[in-house]
Amino acid sequence: MNRLPFIAAALACVARAALAQPYDTPPPPAAPRLLAIEAPSELALPNGLRVIVARREGVPLVSAVLVALSGSEADPPRLSGLAAMTAGLLTQGTRRHTAPQLAAAAEALGGSLESSAGWGRSLVSITVTTPKLDAALTLVAEVAREPTFATAEINRLRAQTLDGLKVAYADPGTLAGLAAVRLAYGATPWGHPESGTPASLPRIGRNDLLAMHRATFRPDRSVLILAGDIDTATARTLAGSHFGDWRAAAGPPASSPAVPPVARCTTLAVIDMVGAGQAGVALALPLPARRGHDWATGEVLNAVLGGAYSSRLNEEIRIKRGLSYGAGSAIGARRDSALFQASIQTKNESAAEVVQLLQGELDKIATTPIDGAELAARKTTLIGGVSRSVETTSGLAAAIRTLVVAGRSPAELKTEIETIEAVGAVDVQAYAAAHFGRSDRRIAVAGVAERFAAALRAEVPSLVLVEPGALDLDRAAGPAVP
Repeated sequence: MNRLPFIAAALACVARAALAQPYDTPPPPAAPRLLAIEAPSELALPNGLRVIVARREGVPLVSAVLVALSGSEADPPRLSGLAAMTAGLLTQGTRRHTAPQLAAAAEALGGSLESSAGWGRSLVSITVTTPKLDAALTLVAEVAREPTFATAEINRLRAQTLDGLKVAYADPGTLAGLAAVRLAYGATPWGHPESGTPASLPRIGRNDLLAMHRATFRPDRSVLILAGDIDTATARTLAGSHFGDWRAAAGPPASSPAVPPVARCTTLAVIDMVGAGQAGVALALPLPARRGHDWATGEVLNAVLGGAYSSRLNEEIRIKRGLSYGAGSAIGARRDSALFQASIQTKNESAAEVVQLLQGELDKIATTPIDGAELAARKTTLIGGVSRSVETTSGLAAAIRTLVVAGRSPAELKTEIETIEAVGAVDVQAYAAAHFGRSDRRIAVAGVAERFAAALRAEVPSLVLVEPGALDLDRAAGPAVP
């Protein structure tokens, strides 16, 4: 068999492939495209329920999210985790259906009924095809308005959560993160773990859950978000049908305490974990409310510092020095405020060096202008993330929910990319100089203290050492006080 024609054809393919690759380096990214979405529309029912409609035609899907604007910050003293437990039990049985029946009903619609709580929010959500939306909203209304909080389900969820906390509290990174937040907010409603603690969860009883539900899920403090293939007229009809007769229970709504200024306590705490294989380093830094340009500036700053693989923290700590498998940061929105958090897991022996590098990068961004190429790359990555996040109906609904919980207008979604594009190097440096000072940073390091505490104390003499087993996130004075 003559193989020459086949060899010639193969060589021709290689030649064509070579001609198709004229660049020695990848071509530059294309200019960011505007979000091709309609601005969300709003309406209100007579009972006070806000309804936000984000229409997206083309795919017959709708994501429905009912958001109550109260969450873990409403947990009473000594009952950390109450809001999370209350929301988690909504889908675990109602006056009409058991938990398996609710799950089966949602599955029959092609969706999954979810409920959860966090800072400033408690919610129920489902995504279904457009023809199934009416039936899906029946389930959403039922679990939000008629949960039974059966004793067996309470005990099951409590046991599951306690098991999860055993695992979490054995992880240095998780423990350091919880302690850093406590250092930042102290004994205020914003300083406790939203999932609760091993001490608080056994205290939560059915009456506590009923009271939290009555105070949280009420139409005058809730927002129904419908994102996808639905118009405003249909949304109004469906919202009225399923929620129009919803009335707030007697009594005041759940409290939404103001976020306090950063707690004036120790700036660095070490949690001694004898036998820990690694050390966890966590930083928490409360920020003021972010609106408009300030919101975008904070997002760009985070993208430069730790929001992606190529960001500065990961570059300095992982890529250059090999001190961690990953170093990153994020900004979590709270109503009328935000919280910047950074986290790194490293060897016990390198914990002090990692803290020094972390502090140095925060100092640098506040004192040195960002290079234009670095700024452009980070903004491009950030803009790409924004665009991808709203490609699905569930992502679109989540983006609107984030805006609502933060007290921002849903209309801002349409202009997010332009707002990010307008951020300059001067803006980022000024924002960091105003809000990222050392006196406002709270750092916790969890691990084998004898391997790094002395080096940290040489830098911060006021360091507080928490002995093994002495960390108590329920204590009024916070974790750093013996």
